[in-house]
This record gives sequence, C-alpha cells and structure tokens, in this order.
Amino acid sequence: MKRTSTRLADGREILYYDTDDGAARAVHLDTRPLDAPAAGSEVRRDPLLGDFVVIASHRQGRTHLPPADDCPLCPSTEGRASEIPAPDYEVAVFENRFPSLAGDTGRCEVICFTPDHRTSFAELDEERAALVLAAWTDRTAELSAREGVRQVYCFENRGAEIGVTLGHPHGQIYAFPFITPRTTRMLATVAAHRARTGGNLFEEVLAAERAEPAEGTRVVLAGEHWTAFVPYAARWPYEVHLYPNRRTADLTTLDDAARAEFPRVYLELLRRFDRLFDRPEPTPYVSAWHQAPVAGEGRADFALHLELFTVRRTADKLKYLAGTESGMEAYMNDVRPEDAAARLREVASR
Repeated sequence: MKRTSTRLADGREILYYDTDDGAARAVHLDTRPLDAPAAGSEVRRDPLLGDFVVIASHRQGRTHLPPADDCPLCPSTEGRASEIPAPDYEVAVFENRFPSLAGDTGRCEVICFTPDHRTSFAELDEERAALVLAAWTDRTAELSAREGVRQVYCFENRGAEIGVTLGHPHGQIYAFPFITPRTTRMLATVAAHRARTGGNLFEEVLAAERAEPAEGTRVVLAGEHWTAFVPYAARWPYEVHLYPNRRTADLTTLDDAARAEFPRVYLELLRRFDRLFDRPEPTPYVSAWHQAPVAGEGRADFALHLELFTVRRTADKLKYLAGTESGMEAYMNDVRPEDAAARLREVASR
C-alpha cells in the first residue's frame, strides 16, 4: 500500500491510498475558494447518565443529498471541483468539511471506498476491500497516537433510511476525546465477568456461538480466521457480529492471516444483506467497527469486532426506534435471531 498526503484549499488534510506501493500518485492543487472549515463543537456530559454528548450546531448547513453530477466525493473533473482534487483515486480519506469533532474535541474524517458513484462496498473486489481495511488500520494507528484521543471509530452508514446525506460509497472515521457510551458499558460488563469468573466474556460469547448445534445455530459464516453470527439478544431485525477468531484489541493488532481472509468474508456478508429483501434498492445498513480504547485497563480484555445491522425488517417495513427504544433504551425485536441467521444463510451469494 502507498499513502500520499496533501492539503485541500482550506488546509484540511487529504490522503490517497493506492494498492501498488510503487505507483506514481500525482498531487493536484485544490483551487476552490474555500473558507476555513466550520468548527465550534462542544462536548457535554449528561449528569444523570454520565454519557458524553457532542453539540455541533454548525453542521446544520452541511451538504444534503446533492444530485450525482454534483457529488463532492466523486473525482474532480474539468469545470467541476469536488472534495477530491484528482481525476481518479482508489481510496481517499480527508478531514470532514462539517466535522462533529475537531481540534481539542477530536477529529472526523471521510473515507471514500471507490471513485464510482454508482456502486457500493458490496460490489468492490477483494483487492479494493483489502485496501480499505489497510486505510482503516492506518487511520486507527495515526489517530490513536494523537494527544487527547481516547477511541477511534470506523463506520459506514448506507441508505436514505439510515439518514445518509451523500449517496457516494463512503464511510467515516471518528477520533473521540472520550470513550463512547456503548464501549463503556461493554468494558464494565467484561470487567465484572473477569472479576467473577477469571475468564474473558468476549471469548466465551464467540466460543458459545461457534459451539451451537447445527439446527439452532446463529452462525452465518465461519471462516478459518473470522466468525459471523447473529447475537443471542439481537436488537435489530437483521444484525450480524463479525469477530476474528483470535481476540485482538483493534485493527492495528489484527494478524496477517485474518487480514487476508477479511475481504472475502465481509464482502459475502454485505452481498447477503442485499439479498434479504425482494427490492431493487440495496439494503440500508450501519457497519460499525468496535475497537478498544487507545489506552487503559479495559484495553487488555476488549475484542475487536464489527457489528452490521439494517433498519429494514421486511421488504416494505422499517424498524423505527419508537417509545420503548428511544425513550427507555429497551429494544423490542420483531425477528427471532435464529430465524434471521437462517435467512442470512439461505441467501448465500454463491
């Protein structure tokens, strides 16, 4: 992999990732007359729950679902300058122009998986998916080393139902100045289990899923180095957790064998999601990497994993977070996890 770093017209960093580390990457000047990036985020802590909340009112004016011929994530062309001042790229990462986190409150980056506006991650080949994994890993390493960063979160939102503001295949990378509420709860549960039993809860959950009898299994895919399963208490109609079989803290510590197998397994999962419903549109989803905090006691017991879920519960119905979920965080799932796993096995793309 080759990484090339340069700056956009307003000073934001942009990085190009190329598969061939010997490839020549021309750096093109961003000639747009841009103002300084919007800023002003504030991190507040809920006094009753203890959770951190980011207040980012400056994001109200961000770009919202522009037409394809005006997409800011496509390569620049003659007469139309985008966020990526190059005629082509493989994978590109740049600082968000409308960041939720910036400066002392962290950093937000956009990662573009492909220059092709009309495709999706599921349609990438394994080589490109491996390059995206390399970019996620590189960004995790660099952002983790920044002063004040406590956790790095790589994720993709896809589909208007999820609330995306840009249709181009892309994800985001957040460097948080705090440990996120979801991770904080995981760490507390895992620590309590360690104190009570001496074991690692992540490892035991994975072992239990892999040991389920065939007729009741929630395992969707089992590779030599990765296992994908629907969790026992899934919150979403179709939700899959993808774990490396050897526990590791984050993407930077993933071994070479797991890196090599990941593209095949992950692409297969995404393609199965697109086969779940008889609809012409791709299935909307959130794909979220859960990584250990940068430092601290909880890092040693954490397990890197990816959580993939969709808000669609049938071909014509969505799962809304209504009164119980939004008001009390008490999830009600309309699809039995074992049935969801069976359906995901049924729609294998091979």
